Amino acid sequence: MVQVVVRDNNVEQALRVLKKKLQREGVLREIKLRRNFEKPSEKRVREQAESQRRARKMERKRVERDGF
Repeated sequence: MVQVVVRDNNVEQALRVLKKKLQREGVLREIKLRRNFEKPSEKRVREQAESQRRARKMERKRVERDGF
């Protein structure tokens, strides 16, 4: 359960914090994905592309960190 404290009646600030927390947890992304049906083959292709993207990103970070 996500909770956000509203301080000094500053609702706008609380909304920004809530949106950021939901985005970090991937809730907004999951809602977007569930909005329409996704065929299993499309899901597999999307997940493979995401995996490759993550691998490239981790490799870039490793090279940047190690300096190779």
